[in-house]
Amino acid sequence: MGWDNASTIAAEVDQPQRTYPRAIMAAVLLVAISYVLPVGAMALTRLSPSAWETGSWADVANMLGGPWLRIWLVLGGMMSAFGMFNALVMSYSRLPYAMAQDGMLPGIFARVTKRAKTPWVSVIVLATGWALCLGLGFERLVTLDILIYGASLLLEFVALVVLRVTEPDLLRPFKVPGGMFGVVLTGALPMLLLAFAMARSNREQILAMNSFAFGALMILAGFVAYWLDKFFAKRLR
Repeated sequence: MGWDNASTIAAEVDQPQRTYPRAIMAAVLLVAISYVLPVGAMALTRLSPSAWETGSWADVANMLGGPWLRIWLVLGGMMSAFGMFNALVMSYSRLPYAMAQDGMLPGIFARVTKRAKTPWVSVIVLATGWALCLGLGFERLVTLDILIYGASLLLEFVALVVLRVTEPDLLRPFKVPGGMFGVVLTGALPMLLLAFAMARSNREQILAMNSFAFGALMILAGFVAYWLDKFFAKRLR
């Protein structure tokens, strides 16, 4: 789950003001370890990173520890993907649910189950959309994720700066230290990393067009859908 998605389910977290900082610090440590150890193992094989493809981690595990390590690595990857998918379903399904409550999507997206209050319509629609994306392949999906998710992060960082300027006295249980410089730095570094990733991943093609052009059309479609919603809402009043 992305760090920004944690706020989406804050209402379902026990004592989020205390729980979130602890969880974030622990997650940062675990993420760092999960990146450093595999890269260190890869360095032992002396393989060139340019020769890697999807699934190369399993090949490296086989070189270092044999078939059993390869099997355990694949199983660990499957469990990690399953856990991440569950977390993303929980967080992303709340977005159409909230938009439906605000009148930005049809009211059917606001329907929830009686027992757990799960937005089941939103979950089914999103799961169907994700299933249809499986045919795009891993590399194309990563490229689209970099563009679309990066654009949403940019808006969040811009909103953070704007709120510091326009609402300086707003109650902030979680506040970035360092004043305005700290706030700007918080957004600038991730955006530089995303820009680097975009520059390195601009060769994928979707529907006979550059994947970034395809992603840009999807982003533009969101603006068009928003304007159409506003237009028809005014006409129906």
